[in-house]
Amino acid sequence: MSFVTVLKSVFTVAAMSLVVAGAAQAADQGTAAEAEAMVKKAVAYVKANGPEKAAEEFTNGKTFKDRDLYVVYTEFNGNVLAHGGNPKLVGKNLTGMKDSEGNPFFQMLLDLAKTKGKGWSGNYRFMNPATQKLEAKVMYLESIGDTYVGVGIYK
Repeated sequence: MSFVTVLKSVFTVAAMSLVVAGAAQAADQGTAAEAEAMVKKAVAYVKANGPEKAAEEFTNGKTFKDRDLYVVYTEFNGNVLAHGGNPKLVGKNLTGMKDSEGNPFFQMLLDLAKTKGKGWSGNYRFMNPATQKLEAKVMYLESIGDTYVGVGIYK
């Protein structure tokens, strides 16, 4: 075998490995469609079971957690009722919270919930509980009365 043939084989194997690794990583992350479906399921859960039971399930249960997908349940005044990714945020008012780049993302989420009632947020950075790294994220949310339920995807 010539050196060029060996080199081509090495590059081909390396490229295939990157494709397989990328597909495996994508499978470990939730999709936009899965996030929207989880929000709709969470909204139905709140309506069927009430806010207290829903908050407990979203934060401590397993029904609303899938890989890096989890539910955030927040009042329009900024109080966090449930947080499947970080239970320490429950009971806190995060109105002034900014991401690592100084973006007031929490206010952006509140404004979206109050003005449009549902939809996708703009980009912000947040800790991914699956990787323990700050990553780019967007959130799909839907309002229920004076609260909203959201599920984000990491990009």
